[in-house]
Amino acid sequence: MYADENVIKIKHAVLYEVAKHAFEGTLEEEKDNIPYKLIPGPTPQFRCCIYKEREIIRQRIRLAEGKAPGAVDDGNIIQVISSACEDCPISSYVVTDNCQNCIGKACVNACNFQAISVGQHRSHIDPSKCKECGKCAKACPYNAIAHLKRPCKFNCPVNAITYDENGISVIDEEKCIRCGNCIHSCPFGAIASKTYMVDVINAIKSGKPVYAILAPATEGQFGANITMQSWRNAMKLIGFKDMVEAGLGGDMTTQAEGEEWYEAYKEGKKKTTSCCPGFVNMIRRHYPELEDMISTAISPMCAVSRMLKAKEPDAVTVFIGPCIAKKSEANEHNIEGNADYVLTYSEIRAMMRAKGVELQPSENEYQESSTFGKRFGNSGGVTAAVVEYMKEKDYDCDPKVCKANGAAECKKALLLLKAGRLPEDFIEGMACVGGCVGGPSAFKDQLAAKKDRDALIAQADERTIVDNLEHYDMKQFSMHRAEHETEA
Repeated sequence: MYADENVIKIKHAVLYEVAKHAFEGTLEEEKDNIPYKLIPGPTPQFRCCIYKEREIIRQRIRLAEGKAPGAVDDGNIIQVISSACEDCPISSYVVTDNCQNCIGKACVNACNFQAISVGQHRSHIDPSKCKECGKCAKACPYNAIAHLKRPCKFNCPVNAITYDENGISVIDEEKCIRCGNCIHSCPFGAIASKTYMVDVINAIKSGKPVYAILAPATEGQFGANITMQSWRNAMKLIGFKDMVEAGLGGDMTTQAEGEEWYEAYKEGKKKTTSCCPGFVNMIRRHYPELEDMISTAISPMCAVSRMLKAKEPDAVTVFIGPCIAKKSEANEHNIEGNADYVLTYSEIRAMMRAKGVELQPSENEYQESSTFGKRFGNSGGVTAAVVEYMKEKDYDCDPKVCKANGAAECKKALLLLKAGRLPEDFIEGMACVGGCVGGPSAFKDQLAAKKDRDALIAQADERTIVDNLEHYDMKQFSMHRAEHETEA
């Protein structure tokens, strides 16, 4: 489920230009020239004409600045680039060659909108009149009418995508869980997320202490010789004060969630994890009656951010990883001390390229988390960590956990929980198949990265979760959401 190479090329080119000019302080005066630099003409590269191509670039520049691509901004992290979406076929119901042009005309009779006409060889559906009710397809005795779902709509796990009267995709902000599945499934590159590169670059240039928080899913994404130390070195070179691996936050979250799960287990209550923002968004937006069952433990991203801000109150914290929903966690949820900004791998690499910095092989000598914290990015990783923590604390607890791997399994588990028929004690929910390592903005496919990931994590020392946490002063900040903290 990855975007076409040409789409990625365009996206990266825009991100690089915006990052470069932001570092140079020339973005405002030069951004109007970027479309002409990338699309010099006169021959179009990927659309019908250079004018449409330049408009797509303009809308992508706005997204790279953290703005909506058009005049209307509904606040969603994920946005539709209308100028790119216009090239997608409007009608999702089409008459195939199987049509026998029969006398009965069941399809015509079934349509309430006069959208079907009789052709010389087969019927025809007028996309401007079709309301996509599907009655024609059900009525056809030859199954000659096919339902072609657009990739974005097909890959949305919560049916948050529809079309307007012009056939442009519309994302229902109230239904969208910000998982990002639609972004890389669109072959036209017509859906993208806002980025906060410019904000991060401005923070770095201001002289503020800016810290990078690197997702546990990162190890293995860029090869067996690109270690956490490699990333730490690169982050310092582009202006970050330092970098902390979010796996440390994984250990912190494990402690908070482990204690909460243990208490719930003793009381016979069921709980869900709170680490995956896509899963949390799914509960809040589609199963609100289950919201009280979400663990109050903050995410690893928030845990590390709170730790850094407790030590340095004016610190700016930036999470880096493969997740789009993390942007919504930082941007939309009013959780005190959470990360200020979230960047994907493509965004941070655009910043690196703008500063002439590359990831270099380095000894695997930097470690701040246990191997369980490092595995938080894998489906089942949270469960393994919590169970391990209970063992280390000698808790009399042997919980049964439903490890929901991907949005479809999350929905199934939540439906069972809602109906009171979930056999397990707890749900670990991961909106992406495979966990964070299968995130929509991953650099490499999780299966392709697995060997390198396993090799890097195998080099880590065998510190326990409890022993690792003893090195940090956990009393200076809470590992739970406060009662006053709600969705923005």
